[in-house]
Amino acid sequence: MMLSAANLLTNLPGPQSDEFFETLFRSAGVRVERIVSWGQASPEGFWYEQGWDEWVLVMQGRAGLQCEGEPTRELVVGDWLLLPAGCRHRVVWTQAEPATVWLAVHCGPPGDGR
Repeated sequence: MMLSAANLLTNLPGPQSDEFFETLFRSAGVRVERIVSWGQASPEGFWYEQGWDEWVLVMQGRAGLQCEGEPTRELVVGDWLLLPAGCRHRVVWTQAEPATVWLAVHCGPPGDGR
């Protein structure tokens, strides 16, 4: 097995109009990704509703995340949140400067659309 290593906060892409998604690791039932946001938010009225659990951690910046029926949660560096499968949620706002960097771990049965 070949070792892989990197720093999540270096070699960040420059600002883009869309969020940047980078898969860091994938195996049966799990996907780990780095997400970089520059002020992006979910479109008005749009809700994510995934068939798998997602654990997110804010590594840099800040963000507002809302679960359906709850007030917006402000997430700052070090804050994490577990979004269980079926939890309707949306990104209300993200800090643009410095970019908001997330670590996301998606867990669920293989072949579930992740």
